[in-house]
Amino acid sequence: MASVKHLQSSKSMYCNSADASVADQHAFVLAHLSDPHLSSPEGLHLKQLLNKRLLGYLSWWRRRRFEHRREVLLAMRQDLQMIRPDHVAITGDLTNLALPHEFEQARQWLCSLGAPADVTVVPGNHDCYVSTAWPQSLACWQEYMVSDAAATPSRQNNNEAGDEFFPSLRLRGSVALIGVSTACPSRPFLATGSVGGRQLARLKDILQDTGKAGLFRIVLIHHPPLQHLVGWRKRLTDGAALLGVLCQGGAELLLHGHVHRTVATSIETDVGELPVVGVSSASAVSNKPRRQAEYHVIYLRQLPAGWQVKVSSRSYRPDTGRFSSAGERCFHICRL
Repeated sequence: MASVKHLQSSKSMYCNSADASVADQHAFVLAHLSDPHLSSPEGLHLKQLLNKRLLGYLSWWRRRRFEHRREVLLAMRQDLQMIRPDHVAITGDLTNLALPHEFEQARQWLCSLGAPADVTVVPGNHDCYVSTAWPQSLACWQEYMVSDAAATPSRQNNNEAGDEFFPSLRLRGSVALIGVSTACPSRPFLATGSVGGRQLARLKDILQDTGKAGLFRIVLIHHPPLQHLVGWRKRLTDGAALLGVLCQGGAELLLHGHVHRTVATSIETDVGELPVVGVSSASAVSNKPRRQAEYHVIYLRQLPAGWQVKVSSRSYRPDTGRFSSAGERCFHICRL
């Protein structure tokens, strides 16, 4: 059984300001962002709201349109251009109501961040707000989700296409980016997610194979597998099963979104400690510090017996209209 604890930072050369710049020059740099909710659902036809979308639209009209701001995303993109990461990972909720025009708008935004080979996406619950035909939805982001050597999947519907795509596997040097989809339609007032048995079985094999190859395995997922991080109506319904797979197969890092705040915990697995790091919404304007727009820049440096990791937070400041450093966590990942 996996146990959970607060993620503690350990001393490393990343924690020494004199050495950090030298270390970062030789690191793999990954930017992690989530929950941009970037598209506007304005201009809807009434028939598009004759389902769960009506509740989502009311939520957007009353609150979300003020909270999630396009100018914040523009500032984040400018900050990313300054940081110049090797890769960008986005863990879901690019849309609000999973409308066809939202997926196309999101694709245009993804293109502004980088080429499909340099950006990896996994969907969130808002991206499967209701059941939507694959060609009019997630197919728009296919190039940003597909594994390096994956064949083109069937597009009969959302679920079948998702079953073919995920878990996704992208290898970047010594880093394995493993995308897990928790996106599935849920009942009104719920924002739950599910991995599913077929995906879990394949994930177990991927974790074992990439672990044997000595790769730094980063699991990308929208819903966190830890139930205490979210309420019942926003939970991952098969989180316990996912924890079981992670406990057996192991990974070096798990990145998630969904909670709209920055969190850092860890899971004790059969093969060592697995850091679990969540990030706030990439577009949020909030009076609460942990819920202000933020993204993470993760520096990975391989050592003979493991890895050094620095997670640097970049937070939006409304007074300047820019992102700036908001602290960092440093720790070692040791191989058993």
